[in-house]
Amino acid sequence: MYISGQICLDPVSGQLKNKDLQEETHRVMQNLKVILTAANMGFNHVVKTTIFITDMNRFGEVNEVYGKYFDGDFPARETVQVAALPKFVNVEISMIAVK
Repeated sequence: MYISGQICLDPVSGQLKNKDLQEETHRVMQNLKVILTAANMGFNHVVKTTIFITDMNRFGEVNEVYGKYFDGDFPARETVQVAALPKFVNVEISMIAVK
C-alpha cells in the first residue's frame, strides 16, 4: 500500500496540530497509523518511508518521535529537506507498507 504524504492535520477538526515540531510529528504519525489500521496493517508492515522536512537541522527532533512508532527493525528511510510543504508545515511523511 502506498500512503501519500501526511501532514499534521487533525482529522476531526481539520486544524493543524503544530504547536511544536514534536506535536506536529506525532500528529503525522497518528494520521499514518489510522490509514494503516484501516487496511488491517500496522507500522510493522511498513517497508519504506520518506520524510520531507523544511529544516534538516531539526531532523533529530523528528527522528526521536518517529522512532517511537516502530518496534524491532526500522523500514528503509530517506529524508529530504524541502523549501516548503503544504500549509507551510514543517514535516510530511509518506509510507509504503506490505502485508
